[in-house]
Amino acid sequence: MVCKPLRRVGCAPRCQRVAVNRVITGLHAWLLQRITAVYMLFFIPYLLIHFLLDPPHSYLAWRAWMGSASVSIATIVFSASLLLHAWIGIRDVVMDYVKPLALRLSALIVVAFGLAAVVAWTVRILLLASM
Repeated sequence: MVCKPLRRVGCAPRCQRVAVNRVITGLHAWLLQRITAVYMLFFIPYLLIHFLLDPPHSYLAWRAWMGSASVSIATIVFSASLLLHAWIGIRDVVMDYVKPLALRLSALIVVAFGLAAVVAWTVRILLLASM
């Protein structure tokens, strides 16, 4: 909490507590969504070209490729970018078009749980590939 002075005429200054809001909105959200889009724009063609030129011929070959540090890190960054991009986009649509507060909150909670499940699934896949 940040203390913001409250000015009243004829009285000593008092302190009003104001919560610091760390929500990503406006220009920050727009910029973050563009940055994640650019990363995905480069990662997806890389992935497609790699699988066209050197497709894994077995599960073990795929697992060895996914187990390398550079591919694992690039895939984790891609997954984080995809989830962040999806969250910002869906959140903005819900905030703009769903007016009742209870329904808006419910929709955002459902989306958050869905994206959390995707995170858990992605982490499971990457951990199994690196073992």
